[in-house]
Amino acid sequence: MITVIGSINMDLVVKTAIYPKQGETVLGDLFTTVPGGKGANQAVAAARLGSAVGMIGAVGNDAFGIELLNNLTKEKILVEGVGKTNTATGIANILLHNNDNRIIVVPGANFKVDREMIDQNIELIKASKLIMLQLEIPVDTIDYVLDICGQLSIPVLLNPAPARNFKADWIHNVTYLTPNETECEEIFGSDYETVLKQYPHKVIVTLGGEGAAYFNGEEIIKIPCCKTNAVDTTGAGDTFNGAFAHAICGGKSIEESVHFANAAASISVEKFGAQGGMPQLSEVNERLKKIK
Repeated sequence: MITVIGSINMDLVVKTAIYPKQGETVLGDLFTTVPGGKGANQAVAAARLGSAVGMIGAVGNDAFGIELLNNLTKEKILVEGVGKTNTATGIANILLHNNDNRIIVVPGANFKVDREMIDQNIELIKASKLIMLQLEIPVDTIDYVLDICGQLSIPVLLNPAPARNFKADWIHNVTYLTPNETECEEIFGSDYETVLKQYPHKVIVTLGGEGAAYFNGEEIIKIPCCKTNAVDTTGAGDTFNGAFAHAICGGKSIEESVHFANAAASISVEKFGAQGGMPQLSEVNERLKKIK
């Protein structure tokens, strides 16, 4: 069982050919709502690949909350750990322009994921092979979960996004840290290669179209990304994390897991929406065959 403790959002997506200047109004090409939130995204990514996944999080007593819970259930994710609150369901405002994205997150109910909610779901945590965390829930909750996992010797994968919420001492309490290159430099104040050499087998830096890298204790291993025709990069990092978790829990090495996660992420950007392109196991295996 992989347990994801994190955010559940409805993504409000606008696509535009013209990025507006300050004070400018432009016409967009598309608006849609799609399930998102880094926690939910990573849960879906792992579940589609065949992992048993449980979710601990919160939604509001509103239409978005109902829709998001139904979506998680449809993806065969256990939702007993998802609480309902009187605070509105979290949303992410996503602006797509020129095959890239800019995102504003309004946490809403996600900030109701507190210590009490963790205590209510302690048995799910105890039964977990891996805990996955991101930084769209309260910092105090992250502290609490890391303490519990340390006491119970449960591995933790922390995706430090948004990076500004990261606390430096967490690095010693996580098994795997998966920043992108920008997040890595923001957290550590140094280039990613210098950081990797300080944390062998722990820090895995995603490099967008260049793939990902980690330090094996002797050298930096750079694993290139599969070539792809990107339609929407939203959720590519979440797909990488969910796929890495699936692979590492399945007994693959870090190098094998990064190869697998790169392949999954390359597939995810070929369709619209954070969860829209997240692949099934058969798709990832097929892509891996093509790049060998």
